[in-house]
Amino acid sequence: MYWRLLRAGIRRQSAYRLAAFGGVAANATFGLLKVEVLFATVRAAGGDLAGYDVGRMSTYIWLSQALLGSVNLTGRTDIAERIKDGQVAVDFLRPLDVQAAEITTEVGRALFALVPRGIPMLLIGVIVGMAPPGSVAAYPLGAVSLLLAIVISVATAYLVGVAGFWLVETHGVQVFYLVVSGFLAGLFVPIRLFPRWLWIAAQATPFPSMMTYPIDILAGRVGVAGALTLLAAQLAWLAGVGGLGQVLTRAGRRHLEVQGG
Repeated sequence: MYWRLLRAGIRRQSAYRLAAFGGVAANATFGLLKVEVLFATVRAAGGDLAGYDVGRMSTYIWLSQALLGSVNLTGRTDIAERIKDGQVAVDFLRPLDVQAAEITTEVGRALFALVPRGIPMLLIGVIVGMAPPGSVAAYPLGAVSLLLAIVISVATAYLVGVAGFWLVETHGVQVFYLVVSGFLAGLFVPIRLFPRWLWIAAQATPFPSMMTYPIDILAGRVGVAGALTLLAAQLAWLAGVGGLGQVLTRAGRRHLEVQGG
């Protein structure tokens, strides 16, 4: 059943092909803007900024743009709307775990987005000079990290959605999540450029595991041992976020009051 939900998520996302191409244009535009700003920053620092030269910074930029369509940094989920209009009551009657079903479907949508939005960003990165990883092991380890990053992002966004059991309207929480998640995930600048106190604060959240960790592995910034450490951290965050989602879902089910009837 969950395999069917995954495929359904892929089919659902594939129906919006023009939107995917529009996303490519937006990703490419902002990617080129980041190139201009961050390349100038690296050159102003003498060619090396916290371990980033121009090639490594290019790799960071285009990998982050490639992941943008698949990693949920917006906090938007279908579960929030179903809680608001009461349809979640039907979800609870189905012989499926509500959280697992929601996450599986969203992961399917995210995996499809890698094709029309992720691959073009990587092609642009190759053209403008991405630095390849120094080890072949970075590719399989990076693929595993990427999958974990997608699942963690969806599971964390799910927490925003289930807040609707108590808040009903979660738009404000979603906006706050959008601002915080992108910054702490390393979407705008690598978190290695943060002041140490802010870097520590970011590491205390699941957001770096959604983008920074897979990028560091795929870019070859860490060796095999370092990659395995990052994968272990991702698994820990997935267990923590997933467990919290289960607790909130069960508590929300007891608290649920369908508005209007």
